[in-house]
Amino acid sequence: MSADSTPIHDILGVGIGPFGLGLAALSEPLDDVDAIFVDQRPEFRWHPGMMIEGSTIQVPFLADLVTMADPTSPYSFLNFLKERKRLYPFYIRESFYPLRAEFDEYCRWVSAQLDSLRWNRRVVSVTREDGVFTALAEVADDSGSIVGTETYRARHLVLGVGTKPVLPPALQGLGGGDGTEAAGPLIHTADYLENREALLDSGAITIIGSGQSAAEIYRDLIDDAEDRGVRLDWVTRSPRFFPMEYTKLTLEMTSPEYTDHFRALPDELRERVGREQRTLYKGISADLVDDIHDTLYRLSRGGRQLLTNLVSEAELETAEIDPISGEYLLGFRNTALDKTFTRRSGSVVAATGYKSQVPDFLSPLGDDIRLDSRGRLDVSRHYTINDEGTIHVVGGEEHTHGVTAPDLGFGPWRASVVLAAVTGREPYPIERTIAFQTFGIPADESDAVPDAAFALDDSKEMSHA
Repeated sequence: MSADSTPIHDILGVGIGPFGLGLAALSEPLDDVDAIFVDQRPEFRWHPGMMIEGSTIQVPFLADLVTMADPTSPYSFLNFLKERKRLYPFYIRESFYPLRAEFDEYCRWVSAQLDSLRWNRRVVSVTREDGVFTALAEVADDSGSIVGTETYRARHLVLGVGTKPVLPPALQGLGGGDGTEAAGPLIHTADYLENREALLDSGAITIIGSGQSAAEIYRDLIDDAEDRGVRLDWVTRSPRFFPMEYTKLTLEMTSPEYTDHFRALPDELRERVGREQRTLYKGISADLVDDIHDTLYRLSRGGRQLLTNLVSEAELETAEIDPISGEYLLGFRNTALDKTFTRRSGSVVAATGYKSQVPDFLSPLGDDIRLDSRGRLDVSRHYTINDEGTIHVVGGEEHTHGVTAPDLGFGPWRASVVLAAVTGREPYPIERTIAFQTFGIPADESDAVPDAAFALDDSKEMSHA
């Protein structure tokens, strides 16, 4: 099909994670929105490498794909439970926090109902002419082989490509190319489950980093590690194994008001504040912290000397593979004492997070894409990266928008803003002020700006009192 005869959609979404899927679900009932979404994967899967049995998501069930924008949506988590005949069991369970595996099942249930999704499509380039984006996508079969190409055209482009795993510099490229064979795997937490047995078979495991993923993996391994005589070390550069802060006034930072404040900060200050706020969403759930301690107490009953070590204030500086034993030689520096030490390990798990990316397929658009001084997408307050306000970002804007960016519950709010920009109306009413507290300098009452000033015009940043 020639580009001229290809239908022009209102929205082309690239990447179908939870945020892209939520936008697709909220777009589906709108008569004035023609949307299509593509993803290079064969189906929806949400963090499959961390689908540890019994683990839960860290936000309440209301933070599903749609409810915070449209509580009446047929694509809500509660409707999923009702259709699965699990609503009353969930009610009796008396926990706001869904099982992670069940949330993944819910997302796949939603994706199966949407005709706008196209899987096995990898976008390789995007161009723009006369206000219309043209995307070229490679089409793969179930084995991953490229079997053809397809062209998509749309007036608005939505990037839902998310973030990618990050390894610390010392681990990047380790063991790749010098012929040295490692004793066991070196993995990111994203690949944990498929490597679990290989980790235990390595004889000694070191988890590097803190946060919920590190804690879940440590908890999942500790019983088997002690039973099999496998040393399990957990090392973090943080001053402690800190819990996620989850008090209600702190949660108000997941709000339009705080996002306005954070977005308006000078770049360097925003970078510093962002680093300082990691405990707000990268800490460990308090219940899991307690469970880990209770487990260690149980395992040490009778004076048993445990093989495990928990080490804080230790930053990884060097890493190499012993050419004889194949062990990883990990060099750490204690940040408080400024002293170094070395640990040997048969395998390594990097719980070192994710970072946003600038997709290669945007290259043909050149200077139409705004980038910041660090080469990252410069996402405006209302989630766009071009002056026309027609390229939108859903996820991956943590460096510009702070704690709301990765929050599942804020996804429907952001999708509502995108759909308002696409349609010129508010198909889902946007709650502009939700916090009791003021962030930044309070305005005089005479200077207060009404809610209507929450602008969707791309020529200026959104603002309100």
